[in-house]
Amino acid sequence: MGWWFRIPLWQRVIAALILGIITGFAWGPEAASIKWIGDFFIRAVKMLVVPLIFFSLVSGVAAIGDLRKLGKVGGRAMLLFVVTGQIAVWLGLMLGSFVQPGIGVDTSAIQRGAIPEPSATSWTDMVLSIVPESPVQVMADVQVLPLIVFALLIGIGILMAKEEGTPVAKIFDSGAVIMQKVTMIVMELTPFGVFALMAWVAGVLGLDALQSLAKLVALNYVGCLLIILVMYSAMIRFLAKVPVVGFYRGMIDAMAVSYSTASSNATLPVTLRCTQRNLGVSPSVSSFVVSLGATINMNGTAMYLGLATLFGAQIFGVDLSWADYIMISVTATLGAIGAAGIPGAGLIMMALVFGSVGVPLETIAFVAGVDRIMDMMRTTTNVTGDAAVAVTVASMTGELNVEELVSADDV
Repeated sequence: MGWWFRIPLWQRVIAALILGIITGFAWGPEAASIKWIGDFFIRAVKMLVVPLIFFSLVSGVAAIGDLRKLGKVGGRAMLLFVVTGQIAVWLGLMLGSFVQPGIGVDTSAIQRGAIPEPSATSWTDMVLSIVPESPVQVMADVQVLPLIVFALLIGIGILMAKEEGTPVAKIFDSGAVIMQKVTMIVMELTPFGVFALMAWVAGVLGLDALQSLAKLVALNYVGCLLIILVMYSAMIRFLAKVPVVGFYRGMIDAMAVSYSTASSNATLPVTLRCTQRNLGVSPSVSSFVVSLGATINMNGTAMYLGLATLFGAQIFGVDLSWADYIMISVTATLGAIGAAGIPGAGLIMMALVFGSVGVPLETIAFVAGVDRIMDMMRTTTNVTGDAAVAVTVASMTGELNVEELVSADDV
């Protein structure tokens, strides 16, 4: 088995992804019988999410060492999250306006999925939910945003305690290192999980399901590729001032895992490992920015929400004004921030965006059947964006070791 481990993980994952697609198309719906292997892998990765976020984020904040520096890192990260999110939404609106994927679509040929119930949560409830009543309950329920808030407060408390907080900081540092080692063990399951998940997706969906919604699926991929290859590359080249090719080589593992799992949260351990080990981002900045980004930085989802809103408007003949476009840009950005980092979360957020401009919720039923295959690309976009922001912020704050941008042979 020594030869297996000598092959770089990213090569094993890519090979498994390709073989999974081929197996799925050849096997058909029966490929669903091996989905349990993929589910086992996702469970193993999700097992790491809460302790990894908690230890890494507290350790990262404490390692920053200065509250003013923490403000600089957090402020720049949030600014990049908001700006890139707005660019992504308007890209989706532009693609939907020019290509008009909903015009001429025969809706009778589209198998409708379930329509999620609109959320009854008010904005005050959303604000209150950020502050955990019980940190233990939050961890048990895997509520990532309040967990991040609690971890940030613990880290800030350690910084304020100064010398008296040092022993506690060392505990969290040790916990973060241990969780990284556990992550390396679980990552060896990646090729098997990716193979099973891709075989399931290709076998169950097949080509027939894509034909009726071919334009929307294609535009989803085009929009995400534009975000990854143009917007993120520009950030890496002109803001971070590091090699673009080196960045993508370093992120190949996380991108492959995110594509197969369609979950930002499930990919979080791999993203942290890639940014720290392959891209040279300091643990403090990486832990802070990537953990935060996995919850609120959803550029692929924001782009798709804008695109899907126009798709629904075109199907049902809803005329949208410029004021509606602005409303879409705001609600899509908020919806992307509120979307959980799990498969299918974008469908739930559609109700918020569609309702704001009068697009019928039946649109959700049309796209639900092929949402998984689009969600995979959106998640890859979201995860890559987390790393791009982490590298950019690290470069701006002097927390980036450029020499650690690895070659393809080292990944």
